[in-house]
Amino acid sequence: DKIFTNFFELHGDRCFKDDKSIVGGIGLLDGNPVTIIGIQKGKDLKENMERNFGSPHPEGYRKTLRLMKQAEKFNRPIICFINTSGAYCGIGAEERGQGEAIARNLIEIAQIRVPIISIVIGEGGSGGALALA
Repeated sequence: DKIFTNFFELHGDRCFKDDKSIVGGIGLLDGNPVTIIGIQKGKDLKENMERNFGSPHPEGYRKTLRLMKQAEKFNRPIICFINTSGAYCGIGAEERGQGEAIARNLIEIAQIRVPIISIVIGEGGSGGALALA
């Protein structure tokens, strides 16, 4: 059985692009709306590559923060599923503000005024995992 019903995925950070390693949206848990955010690695090589092996880019962290702020605005609890060896460490990610995106998430998440449950379902490495915890 599914934990969540009526899941509606939301995309993009509204600045650059959608990071497919971060899957997030709104769903129902026992009939109550919640925001669900997870790091997706993929199930086979093709999907691993599409989802960057579960290593988010800065746009993924900005998408995460956007979803969390939206959850706070509409008073929805947040449930995060973490499975990453860490944030993507390529030059492009650094040029687009990887460190700043992670730091901003850490600061903002500490101030969110709705319940946040973070579950490590696999790896939880580096600041890349902390940015969702």
